[in-house]
Amino acid sequence: MCQTITIRPAVPGDLERVSTMLARSYRALLAADYAPDVLRDALPHLTRANPRLMRCGTYFVAIDQDGRPLAAGGWTDTSPHGSVGRRSEGHVRHVATDPDCVRRGLGRRLMAEVLASAEAAGIRRLHCQSTLTAQPFYRSLGFEIGGRIDIRIAPGVWFPAVQMRRQAG
Repeated sequence: MCQTITIRPAVPGDLERVSTMLARSYRALLAADYAPDVLRDALPHLTRANPRLMRCGTYFVAIDQDGRPLAAGGWTDTSPHGSVGRRSEGHVRHVATDPDCVRRGLGRRLMAEVLASAEAAGIRRLHCQSTLTAQPFYRSLGFEIGGRIDIRIAPGVWFPAVQMRRQAG
């Protein structure tokens, strides 16, 4: 299932399949670090792929030979909340790996593409709002912890996370 992989920029036609992969990933992988009521409220919002990311050119999907997304993620020069960023700074966006493919290097391969794309665009610092679950993964990629945060993902829905950042080379 996770053997023949192609990583390419996402396109609008990937929206539903990426949403399906996000739902599989987050339901399975976040359960160890989040209370059931937090996931009940947050997952309907977190598992919907963002149509703008599918068009931005800096959001990538890792697909198998059947075209099924097994991982996705990217970066933008705007924050996850839509505010304009600073010159040479970017934001890691909506990274996930199918639960059947974790710990096989796929997330690392995807993030290598994301980091190379950001650096080629002149991004020197990347910010990341990591789930509690993913912070060790991001630390292994050179991200540093800035502190715990609560992200408002919908009216009355708050999601615990970790603010992280990575300085380029």
